[in-house]
Amino acid sequence: MKKPIATPLARRAAITRMATTVAAATMPLLAAPALAHGDKAHTKKGPVRKEQKDWGIAGEARNAKRSIEVGMADNMRFAPDRIEVRQGETVKFVVRNHGKQLHEFVIGAQAENARHAELMVKHPNMEHDEPYMAHVPPGKTGEIVWTFNRPGSFEFACLIAGHYSAGMVGTITVTPGGKT
Repeated sequence: MKKPIATPLARRAAITRMATTVAAATMPLLAAPALAHGDKAHTKKGPVRKEQKDWGIAGEARNAKRSIEVGMADNMRFAPDRIEVRQGETVKFVVRNHGKQLHEFVIGAQAENARHAELMVKHPNMEHDEPYMAHVPPGKTGEIVWTFNRPGSFEFACLIAGHYSAGMVGTITVTPGGKT
């Protein structure tokens, strides 16, 4: 057991050292941006991070030979809710929010989207900003350019808390060998 600090001046110096240490340790947390979904679209900062995913990789707009419009609304549905692309195809998705609340368009594998949707229910203010996600405020439009370089069945979904479980999901079928 430590002996108590005897003099008031020594106690004050010890408290000041502790307070300085705590302040230094917590200052980066206080200065960090708030993580929130709010009603504003997330701003993309810097170059797009190109990371290979099971469902493809971020594409270049100049390589998109096709543009697909997808509408989303407060009835928790996408229109269209089924999309077919060819393996190797780069697609520009133009996502329009016809609703009165924030929605998002997230491309992914079913299992990953389901896990992410669960996290969003537990942490509804969680911010995420990946090239396969578009957060679209009411009445606005978002865009994603994606290269589907792997065949399979994938999905697009709104992962805002409660939207995924309400059925706000669509499918993307990527046919192998460039055939649809």
